[in-house]
Amino acid sequence: MPSRLINWQVKFFGREWDFMDLYHLTVLLAVHCLCLLAPFQFTWGAFWVAISLYLVSGMGVTISYHRNLAHQSFKVPKWLEYSLAYCAVLSLQGSPLEWVSGHRYHHQFTEKLRDPHSPTKGFWFSHVNWVFDYHSRFGSYDGQLIKNVGDLECQLYYRFLHYTYFLHSILLAVALYVAGGLPFVVWGMGVRVVVVSHVTFSINSICHTWGKQIWDTGDASKNNWLFGLLAFGEGWHNNHHAFEYSARQGLERWQIDTSWYVIKFLQVVGLATDVKLPTEIQKKRKALAKNSIMKDK
Repeated sequence: MPSRLINWQVKFFGREWDFMDLYHLTVLLAVHCLCLLAPFQFTWGAFWVAISLYLVSGMGVTISYHRNLAHQSFKVPKWLEYSLAYCAVLSLQGSPLEWVSGHRYHHQFTEKLRDPHSPTKGFWFSHVNWVFDYHSRFGSYDGQLIKNVGDLECQLYYRFLHYTYFLHSILLAVALYVAGGLPFVVWGMGVRVVVVSHVTFSINSICHTWGKQIWDTGDASKNNWLFGLLAFGEGWHNNHHAFEYSARQGLERWQIDTSWYVIKFLQVVGLATDVKLPTEIQKKRKALAKNSIMKDK
């Protein structure tokens, strides 16, 4: 993309917006506008398409982008790794390079100035406004890929997805229209993307605001059972910040973690290896101050 276009800026709402900010704003507005048509375009076929894509793209984000690529919590064969990453691309939450980079910065600078979606900047910033602040997240875009994802950048497949990321959702929208007309597009690309996006956003905002904190993580991360369900296990966020390398985030049997169940299945059939979990010693170390910090907001 021409640097002249990337560096173009316009000022409104009391701040400067660059091309990437407006791009993300336009995409989010478009899918939200599609949702307005949902009551008038409802069919059971469209509904089940949305549910199916919610599962595929949502768990693509949690299993691939988050636990496999960002934290390297387990390994799978390349064909499966790439397939899972492609499922995540269809969530419209960014390319693997962009998503993983932002998440690694989040853990490196949790609730500090360089945290891409720090809750210290306000609830709505941590929920969605950070999406429209590309320069703050990654610095000026000079044609170079994001700096903290060298392990992914060196792979042609991830560079390809980075530069063609939006095209794949366009192709999906076309396929949905061919298969089921406007109802499939409205529910499969509108309702589904909005729900997946806000569920993911809520991990950054709600799960740093409301819930239980049982581990001494030095931040405001919380376990929230509702988003443990909706986000396929990601809502056990205090667990995750305590043991970010863990492939399992629902550490207790009663903490439902759908993503972990899939990873465990892959391990049982021999497809997932080097699956990382916290040891009992590591748990005790993090739980030393447990009684003094436990709180339910």
